[in-house]
Order: sequence, then C-alpha cells, then structure tokens
Amino acid sequence: MGPIPKSHPRYLSLLTREKIAEMMRKGVVHESGLIAHGRGEAFDYLLGEQTIPPADQAEQVAAAALLIAVNPVVSVNGNVAALASEECVRLAEIVPAKLEVNLFHRSQDRVEKVVEELREKGAKMVLGSLTDAIIPGLDHDRALCTRDGIFSADVVLVPLEDGDRCQALRHMGKLVVAIDLNPLSRTAKTASITIVDNVTRALPRIRYWVDVLRKIRPADLETLVKRWNNEKNLRDVIAFLSKRLNALF
Repeated sequence: MGPIPKSHPRYLSLLTREKIAEMMRKGVVHESGLIAHGRGEAFDYLLGEQTIPPADQAEQVAAAALLIAVNPVVSVNGNVAALASEECVRLAEIVPAKLEVNLFHRSQDRVEKVVEELREKGAKMVLGSLTDAIIPGLDHDRALCTRDGIFSADVVLVPLEDGDRCQALRHMGKLVVAIDLNPLSRTAKTASITIVDNVTRALPRIRYWVDVLRKIRPADLETLVKRWNNEKNLRDVIAFLSKRLNALF
C-alpha cells in the first residue's frame, strides 16, 4: 500500500490496518489476528470511533483497581503489541505493573518477537518467555504463564482477550479488566471490569486516570471498585449504540 494521505477520511483506520499487517509480516501478529482486528473495527464504527461515557467510567475504575492491586499484570498478545506496545509500557511503568506476553497461537519465536517489541518501546522487564505455571481449566497455550506474573496476580489487564482465559482467570479469584470493542462477547460478559473501547484509546485513558486517582486514599479507591456494576455498564453501552443507530437512520 502506498502512502496514506492525512486528508483521507479513514486515515487513522487505514494507518492502523497497515501497521497490524506489517506486524503480521514481521511475525508479531498471527494471521488470525487480522480477522480479530477487523471484527473490532466494525464495532468501533458503531461507537463512532470515540471513547463513550460508559467506557470512560470503566477506564476510571480500571485505573483504581490497578492502583490498589498488590501484583497487577498487563497481559500482552500480538495485536496489542502491534497497536499499543508503547502505551502498555508506559502504563506498566506508571502503575507500576508487570508485563507478560501470553499468546493463543504460541511459538517461542513469536513470543520473543513480542517481547522484543515491548523492549524496543522501553520495557525493562517482560515476562512470558519462560513459563513455569498453568492457568487451570484451559487446554491450549494461553494456559502457559509465569508464577510471578499472571498466575499470582490479583489484578490482570487483558486487552483484546479471548473469553475462556478471562473466565479461567476469574475462577482463580482474580479481578480481570478486559478491553473489548464487542459488548456482547463472552469476554465482555465475564470480565470484572469491561472497557468497550479501542485499545489505542483505552490504554492512554487508563493512564490518565491513574495519574488523577493516585491522589485518592486507597480506601476510597477500593470503594470505587467494589461499587462497580459491570452488567449495568454493558447495558449502558448497548443503550448508547441503540440511540446512535436510531439517530443515524
């Protein structure tokens, strides 16, 4: 694809598509990740490619959960590394939280490429190259994790998640923050806190809220998280989508 003119009405979308395609050619993104990206992009169209109020509320509570966590971990897959590796690193630094690579289509070569992508963006430590623990209840490679990272985490941020691992992490007693543009997905319904937003917008927004909420007493942050109603927030997202579609047509 040739240079994309900034005047193009789909400039950011086309730029993102080209970036994820390039990362597939580099081996960071699995080919199935292109399909996943397209599915998410369709939902982003419906949202108006913006962070809607229910998403911002979820991002605020996600920031609170990360701040009060004992061992927070940001889980990174190929698509996340392709689209938001720098934002993952910056968020992990400011919380602070650990970074761990976790892939469904796993190969050691691909894991190392994702790790290298994060290191190029400034990550000093990235877990996931060597695994020494298993997430119970999963029969695929996303079960592989590190004991000091995802396995022992109390809060896990899982951008662009698949539902069965999200559910397995919840069964382990973890608070799971998911970023998923599809409010109807199993992930969205299973997570503790679901952010219906594009990962490229969600991560900077969580980082913004981390900065704001750092001044708040931990007890007040705990109250904010405990009062969170994920089902209501998803209903608010659906209501937003319904009103927007009715307005368009």
